Amino acid sequence: MYVRVVKRILDVVVSIFALILLLIPFVIIAILIKLESTGPVMFRQQRVGINGMKFNIYKFRSMYTTAPHDSATNNLENADEMITRIGKFLRKSSIDELPQFINVLLGDMSMIGPRPVICAEKELIEMRHKNGADTVLPGLTGVAQVHGRDHVPNLQKAQFDGIYAASVSFKTDFKLVVRTIWYVLLHVGIHEGKQVVHKTNVDHNVTQIITKKE
Repeated sequence: MYVRVVKRILDVVVSIFALILLLIPFVIIAILIKLESTGPVMFRQQRVGINGMKFNIYKFRSMYTTAPHDSATNNLENADEMITRIGKFLRKSSIDELPQFINVLLGDMSMIGPRPVICAEKELIEMRHKNGADTVLPGLTGVAQVHGRDHVPNLQKAQFDGIYAASVSFKTDFKLVVRTIWYVLLHVGIHEGKQVVHKTNVDHNVTQIITKKE
């Protein structure tokens, strides 16, 4: 009932409210992006969603148009050089992700769920499929985003997302929203370019936020 009806209603209501509230800030951000560099204001990229279905995700463009279009930023050797000045602010504050409220409204995404994967990330896509993470809509934020974000290795992301997919509830989603706000305000877990990730205890971390199905 919650996943099929209530969660979708909440997604539609929140996304409509957010898009109306953010209309003027969006216009200001669009002007700043255009003033700094040539290219479109919005960045569209194909991602893998529920049950392996592909869709176009919307973001504010934060990189120069010469940057690789279909590569994850954490795979780039010189990511900092490809990110614009306004883009660095947008990415650090996660403002670049706000246009994804459009995806939520369209039904491509949900407020909470596994982050949609870039099509080129075949290994992560396969790991998520094996863990059942692709049985729910991808989200603006999810468990991995509040447990290290860019510092979490692919295997643990898949495990986090699989556990969430098997334990979706209003209580879990509410906790993730609260923790996401905290993470965004403190800029926790954001890293640009290639890095060394460290393994953590998945079961211990996840049980701090994921509750068992009632």
